[in-house]
Amino acid sequence: MPAKAVGPREEATEEVAGPRPIPVQHRDDRGLPVIGQVLEYAKDPVGLCQGRWDRYGPVAPFRALGKTTVMLLGADACGEALQNKDKAFANEPAWSQLVGPFFDRGLMLIDFEEHLGHRRIMQEAFTQSRLETYTRRLHPAIEQGVANWEEGREFPSYWKLKQLTLDIAADLFMGGAQDTGQAEMDRINKAFIACVQAAAGIVRINAPFTRWGRAYRGRKVLEDFLRHYLPAKRAEQTDDIFSVLCHVENEDGERFSDDDVVNHMIFLMMAAHDTSTITTSAILQYLGQHPQWQQRCRDEARALGPAPSKAELEGLVSIDLVMREALRLRAPVPVLVRYAVKDTVVQGVRIPAGTDVVLGIQFTHLMKDYWTDPTAFDPDRFGPERREDKSHRFAWEPFGGGVHKCIGLYFGGLEVKAIMHRLLREYHWTVDPDYVPPMDHHSLPFPKDGLPITLIRN
Repeated sequence: MPAKAVGPREEATEEVAGPRPIPVQHRDDRGLPVIGQVLEYAKDPVGLCQGRWDRYGPVAPFRALGKTTVMLLGADACGEALQNKDKAFANEPAWSQLVGPFFDRGLMLIDFEEHLGHRRIMQEAFTQSRLETYTRRLHPAIEQGVANWEEGREFPSYWKLKQLTLDIAADLFMGGAQDTGQAEMDRINKAFIACVQAAAGIVRINAPFTRWGRAYRGRKVLEDFLRHYLPAKRAEQTDDIFSVLCHVENEDGERFSDDDVVNHMIFLMMAAHDTSTITTSAILQYLGQHPQWQQRCRDEARALGPAPSKAELEGLVSIDLVMREALRLRAPVPVLVRYAVKDTVVQGVRIPAGTDVVLGIQFTHLMKDYWTDPTAFDPDRFGPERREDKSHRFAWEPFGGGVHKCIGLYFGGLEVKAIMHRLLREYHWTVDPDYVPPMDHHSLPFPKDGLPITLIRN
């Protein structure tokens, strides 16, 4: 198992009384005026993090949009922020600067006691019995969604998967939205994309021809769409997540308001279909480049029927290993952000109140201190004989950690496995072993070429 990581500043240092200040950023290391190192991050986020780590250690300065931000690098530093034992770090002030107006009041954008109260109610939408119900609905939605996929011709798999996962979300989250046509769902998809890509906006006002302007319009589309269905969902309880959120309550009888339901639905639908798309497209790539693993996963899929149960999907060992490795190599949310609401200390460094903080999740996933040959595709590293993810409690955190850990992680895993189960049973495909997707890192990572593949019927 790899050794525990230490920062370069930790080697042979003298003991110092009290916490140290944030390292001073060198003049040659501040990036461009105003925007700082934002473009460097967009070009090569892992390379940027590596440079921070090599130069400053686990608590590193980072210049962005006129402010000095702190990057937390490595499992120890990220783990301290995720555990947040002294409640010094808040989500809402940090995420609001990136996507706040567009995912306002979603579960990720509320904090402390209020977050706990909302999470307790929402957890009722993700109980084991409800996950069983969602699993049964996954299979017909996937079957219908892939029915018209091209065979024998190259096509952009990422965008096809994105449409598929949105269609799945429309069925499982919305109950099918029976009066919604494909043109309307395309409009909804574009609205979600606009809201997510607002994170990379430089001009952060509602102005024409800007990312934020498009995102404001996208948010309006999503709100109007959901509020159209809200009265019907309130009137009759069904087994889709929209209806569940309208009716669930905690042990004290507390329920979500109409605004709560809409806000949570917008965030959940974005999180569900974007992250599942990123992970599934990565799996398609890696299985196309590693035919032995593809066949190993196919054998598992064929051992089950066309509509496996939740327990059967959870028992797909090889597909689970591949999914975990894909989440490590291409974390759907490569960085998390926090805001220090009071002074705190991380890895012996004092972080003052009012500081923006970035947690380098993807960087930790690729550190040789925790992983053998970290850039290689090697799903067996998650197997019982090795369990490299146990090299540190926070070595592998694609779903975040602490009280804000992704509430839908089990549903997301079932969705990805159900999609791969269907594709593996019906198709095989190859990807050039030397292919490296040209990634867009301005917001959530996606392949700019759409990750082209060719499906061949088995």
